[in-house]
Amino acid sequence: MSIEASATFTVMEPETMRRMFAGELGPDRDFFIYSRHFNPTVLSLGRQMAALEGTEAAYCTASGMSAISSVLMQICSSGGHVVASRTLYGGTHALLTHFLPRACNITTSFVDIRDHAAVRDAIVAGKTKVLYFESMSNPTLTVADVPELSRIAHDKGAMVVVDNTFAPMVLSPARLGADVVVHSISKFISGGADIIAGAICGPAKLVNSMMDLHQGALMLLGPTMNPKVAFELSERIPHLGLRMKEHCARALAFATRLKKMGIRVIYPGLEDHPQHDLLKSMANKDYGFGGIMCVDMETEDRANRLMHLLQNYAQFGFMAVSLGYYETLMSCSGSSTSSEMNEEEQALAGISPGLVRMSVGYIGTLEQKWGQLEKALSRLQEPGLFGKN
Repeated sequence: MSIEASATFTVMEPETMRRMFAGELGPDRDFFIYSRHFNPTVLSLGRQMAALEGTEAAYCTASGMSAISSVLMQICSSGGHVVASRTLYGGTHALLTHFLPRACNITTSFVDIRDHAAVRDAIVAGKTKVLYFESMSNPTLTVADVPELSRIAHDKGAMVVVDNTFAPMVLSPARLGADVVVHSISKFISGGADIIAGAICGPAKLVNSMMDLHQGALMLLGPTMNPKVAFELSERIPHLGLRMKEHCARALAFATRLKKMGIRVIYPGLEDHPQHDLLKSMANKDYGFGGIMCVDMETEDRANRLMHLLQNYAQFGFMAVSLGYYETLMSCSGSSTSSEMNEEEQALAGISPGLVRMSVGYIGTLEQKWGQLEKALSRLQEPGLFGKN
């Protein structure tokens, strides 16, 4: 793959430019106008993302949030309605709660995505345009029943948009019935914590409408990916499967051992997780159960003590937001990545004040990293700090 860094593209005949702007000639036939519209290198990455998620087409954007906001604004017009999971990444929750109602007159009803009757009741036929949820919720790791939720939405004429950032390779929502899959490529797909990027994977008709010169959300809002970034990412996708397997294997090993110690751990790979069997039935074989686990320390103070020891005493990982890095990254969700939600919203979403989200890395050996984790835990002397499950 080469880098096509051109911002604008020449034509050999004046008539060609008119036909391109009229929509008669396009990138499918190697006609390009301007790199905010289509760029050959970004288009190539989009084809990789479409292949990864099993969709007809995909378009890569400057960030995960630009992918989410653009697809919602493309599908929903003013006065439109969205039904969404109560448990979402804080930025997405803020977009749906504050920005879209104010700027676009698009409203959202939040529901417990596990309650299928409530989801069905919330979708208003003819008005609700989108059912939106995360395949694995951030940060509580609730697993969505993609096939059943898709059936419910489609019965009422709504499109299903799924954020699969937490589970690339592990889950394929489009193959399970979803219409659109969005990603923050910044996370597992990038793997290096050095790139901000997003992707929209879905039907060719939708992706092309988003690039329409007169009506397209991506074309007109302009969250353009740099082709040099697209090239970087295209080089990382071939080993995503290997990386995901190791992230998932480490997360399962740590979660299993922590549970045996009586620590309150949340991980969908554990058999006592409420959606373990559901995930097993939907997951792509041999990729595991996800690279994220949570430890519930009950209070923010205890969560902060644990993270401080893990980073500064045991060198187990780093206190940082984001995920999918080769080092373990830790954050207390309630006061960081979910802080856009108020206390009541966090409680409804099942986010404990002391919930520590860990994106499990794969640097070093498993036993070496487990030794560091044990070392930090041994310093926590407070009696009863960890309640038995």
